Amino acid sequence: MPRASGLSYQWTSVALLYGYLIPWCYFPSPKTVAVVAKPSPSFAKDPILIAIGDAIRRTRATRNISQEALADLAGIDRSYMGGIERGEHNVAVINLSKIAEALEVRPSTLLATAGI
Repeated sequence: MPRASGLSYQWTSVALLYGYLIPWCYFPSPKTVAVVAKPSPSFAKDPILIAIGDAIRRTRATRNISQEALADLAGIDRSYMGGIERGEHNVAVINLSKIAEALEVRPSTLLATAGI
């Protein structure tokens, strides 16, 4: 299949080209670019974030869940989850709630485990 630089292609069942219906045509679609969160410049390695990340890691380890599996269960990017566990990201309350739900604990339990 032909490829143009910077474009990916997708099949479509029916296309209209110059006023004619053409079944099963192949048209370029815009390339999707993934954006990965960068560590928080202000809060990275803050003791509170490190404690929360450590609490998440310990709880995950006691349940024998891999970091990738936890990220998938919580609907969070795998690399972002790693940053949370390392204390690099200022985790939002909604993400903390998703992680706690995936670990089958309450968010308050994670905070208590972190000593907060």
